Amino acid sequence: MSGAAAEVAGAESRIDRRFAALRAEGRAGLVAFVTAGDPDPVISAEILHGLPAAGADVIELGMPFSDPMADGPAIQASSLRALKSGMTLKGVLELVRGFRAKDPDTPIVLMGYYNPIYRFGVEAFLQTAVAAGVDGLIVVDLPPEEDEEFCIPAIRAGMHFIRLATPTTDDARLPAVLTHTGGFLYYVSIMGITGTRAVDAAAVTQAVARLKRHTDLPIAVGFGIKTPEQAAEIAKVADAAVVGSAIVDAVKAGLDDEGRVRDGLAAAVLGLVAELAEGVRGARR
Repeated sequence: MSGAAAEVAGAESRIDRRFAALRAEGRAGLVAFVTAGDPDPVISAEILHGLPAAGADVIELGMPFSDPMADGPAIQASSLRALKSGMTLKGVLELVRGFRAKDPDTPIVLMGYYNPIYRFGVEAFLQTAVAAGVDGLIVVDLPPEEDEEFCIPAIRAGMHFIRLATPTTDDARLPAVLTHTGGFLYYVSIMGITGTRAVDAAAVTQAVARLKRHTDLPIAVGFGIKTPEQAAEIAKVADAAVVGSAIVDAVKAGLDDEGRVRDGLAAAVLGLVAELAEGVRGARR
């Protein structure tokens, strides 16, 4: 572990406490992804505030971006809806601040791309994010070779930097991926973009076993998990199941043909999260 990562490891974070609690309960967790500002700031806040009661153990909050290259059609569309509704990076951080005022415990991880952070200003972003109550960051377009740019400053500011591993991340590459990773390791279970194929539980089982030989970090598995049954299968072998596209699809389903919010949209989204959480909780190990 690097000196920067050790600075965060020395102080227990919300993410650390949550995964410790999950281990004590003998179960995996549910990481629920939503895009900040989708479909509009008011409904987005309602969904965000309702996620813990619905059963989300960790919240992954997408920072809308106009060119989300690693995301599939569903999350790309959610990002564009959020931008159209007026969501900005400052607005994302205000959403977190409002959530944290009412919920001091549920971890929030921001997921997105470096361009909006760079434009915001790295130091200003990190100071504001920490003050708002952000616990971790996933920035998918910054490889380990660029850690001095943002990863190490983020760690020193007090946040976990969560890295992705994929089916092509071999044993030679893993040490670089893990060097500054904290909180948990996010395993991308399928190749390609989000939300386009179903997860292969047998392949995930082998991959998680291999990753655990290299790290003591919790392993969260995402991409391709759409149903409570699939979430339950992943929860048997991983420390958390990450669901995103299915949730943002539920947001879209709550809009009419002109993109207006139908009554009950937030309740329907939170109902789906509750079903996913029930699947995860039923897969005790």
